[in-house]
Amino acid sequence: MSDKFNLLSGVEGGCSSKIPPDLLELALAPLLKQKTDSNLMSDVDIGDDAGVYKISDDLSIVFTVDYFPPIVEDPYEFGQIAACNSISDIYAMGAKPKLALNITLFPKDDNLEMLTEMLRGGQDKASEAETIIVGGHTITDKTAKYGLSVIGFAHPDDITTNSAAKAGDTLILTKPLGTACLLASLREGFMKRSEMEDIFISMKTLNDKAAKVMNEYKVKSATDITGFGLIGHAHKMAFASDVTIEIDSKSLPLFENAYKAISMGSIPNSSFTNMRYVGENAFYSDALDYNLKMIVCDAQTSGGMMICVKSHDVENVLASLWREGLKDSTVIGHVLEKTNYTIKIN
Repeated sequence: MSDKFNLLSGVEGGCSSKIPPDLLELALAPLLKQKTDSNLMSDVDIGDDAGVYKISDDLSIVFTVDYFPPIVEDPYEFGQIAACNSISDIYAMGAKPKLALNITLFPKDDNLEMLTEMLRGGQDKASEAETIIVGGHTITDKTAKYGLSVIGFAHPDDITTNSAAKAGDTLILTKPLGTACLLASLREGFMKRSEMEDIFISMKTLNDKAAKVMNEYKVKSATDITGFGLIGHAHKMAFASDVTIEIDSKSLPLFENAYKAISMGSIPNSSFTNMRYVGENAFYSDALDYNLKMIVCDAQTSGGMMICVKSHDVENVLASLWREGLKDSTVIGHVLEKTNYTIKIN
């Protein structure tokens, strides 16, 4: 039995494996109901990163779940990435993660040492996030899948949502883009892992420092960029906030060889489903570089935070992010008054 995951099954791993957002919304539409509990502060109807329930005047619980198939061969590294990605939704809501449960699917005939290593990777990353894994659930499946259900805590006044973006806000992105196209290039044999070590470092980096800075400056609107790509998550934020988001494609931080991967034709199916999802809600400048257009649609795994910052705080927020070691943090656009589009990409 191998001690590595087989990544040649034809299935996109990581957040690229999500059900396309347009199909998901279609499936969920009959299930959406009016809120019946005034303490429910955020739920599926606005597509926020996590659910929020107010327990008392000074305490809310924030809860989320995420899991996916492997995107790396090493089980320990996969566990780290999956846990990091799962915990990210709690940070995106302005909360501090505290408790988690493992969600584990694993082939019964595979090497059980791989299962142990995968869980150890998740455990170590959760410990780094000061989050306690208190158990979980496991079932057998044809391919391994792993992630966490996570609970965090925050003061109700400190919750950060994707529905509070305001015209005049500046958008800052804290991690580069391009994980899906680079991972596709690796699977297809166009590039070697040594040409993209930056994405693996990034995917194993918690968003705790970004959340710390976000909270210091009382940011009210943010989201993390994952499987729906920058285009999908920006669309969700703009729709929920009743604004338009303008992205400057030339300002986007990219992983070193992401542009090259797109140029070589490594464009995952998820990029096109993300583009289809936003559809006519997006305006693309005639001068937009095609490769950058596809980067905007690229599904991210354990991606960065997109933070809405008041104009007078931008320089200070950037300086604080850089001091925390988030050197790729960059202004990528602005929030505008609502137009006929949710997102404009120049």
